[in-house]
Amino acid sequence: MEVLVTVMASSGATGLGDKVQKTMDALAAVESVDSSQDLYREHAGPLLEWLAASHHDWTVHSAELLQLDVVVTHAGPALGELLPQLIPVLRSCLQPARDPAMRLQLFSILSRVLLRAKETVDSQGQLHSYLDTLVKDILVPNLQWHAGRTAAAIRMATVSCLWALISSESLSAEQLREVQEALTPQILTTLEEDAQVTRLVSCRIIDAFLKASGAVVGPDELVKVYPELLKRLDDVSNDVRLAAASTLATWLRRVESDGSKSCCQSDIQHLYKELLVHLDDPEGAVQDAVLEVLKAGSVLFPDLLVRETEAVIHKHRSPAHCEQLLQHMQALPPAP
Repeated sequence: MEVLVTVMASSGATGLGDKVQKTMDALAAVESVDSSQDLYREHAGPLLEWLAASHHDWTVHSAELLQLDVVVTHAGPALGELLPQLIPVLRSCLQPARDPAMRLQLFSILSRVLLRAKETVDSQGQLHSYLDTLVKDILVPNLQWHAGRTAAAIRMATVSCLWALISSESLSAEQLREVQEALTPQILTTLEEDAQVTRLVSCRIIDAFLKASGAVVGPDELVKVYPELLKRLDDVSNDVRLAAASTLATWLRRVESDGSKSCCQSDIQHLYKELLVHLDDPEGAVQDAVLEVLKAGSVLFPDLLVRETEAVIHKHRSPAHCEQLLQHMQALPPAP
């Protein structure tokens, strides 16, 4: 198996890869297993041990890195049984002092398996046992700001990895809350990144954090979030602007559901005013998105929002969206 994995890792030619696969199938038949994936299940543990022996010296040029990619890609559900070997290797190789190009490649591998976590690293339901290591020892250090394009690329890869973890639906509400508590400050910072993808995914992560059921977010923590999202309504990317608007709507719903509105009235008034500016945005899609945000937040202080809207409606190029908002609020049931 070591020879076959080495050939697969180094073969650029499709034909050679096909020959390796045929050899794998033949070996599976000899070992009386159903498929090459079953073969990996049998041998993945020893293969990882073989590779891990040299992981302290790996760089992006190490053959072992390509071999690890092959094993992780093909092991499938067997990865869930190999977390005791795999996670320490990732933890060591993804420390900030290690080769940046290697870390980028490893984050790509990790994101790929996390996206299918239930079929790979969480096939045994044990990923939660390594969540603390994954978050505090791998993700947090790589989200720290350092100058340079490579450092920015690593932060983008780390944010993408976190999004893959959240999207995998492998985390319970309690586990997602733990991730939220550990990483919200860093993700608020990555909302400012130069890379559009990083800003976009960061918006989506904050949205997921705010939606997390059972998560305890006090008023002090809540008011730190919305100004960073508000900045993104001025983003150069419309995709980011729309994602920020959606997340602001989630923020307002969270304030309502948590019963925090009395503590946040001045912040909500400020948010109303800023959103009303964007309700006159040149981009129709942004106007529509902001209208939905204001509708979502209108239940908090409807009288206040009516006054703020009436104060600016004459300044807008078209009163249409303000009128829609006012009509929406007129239809709201009276406050209890």
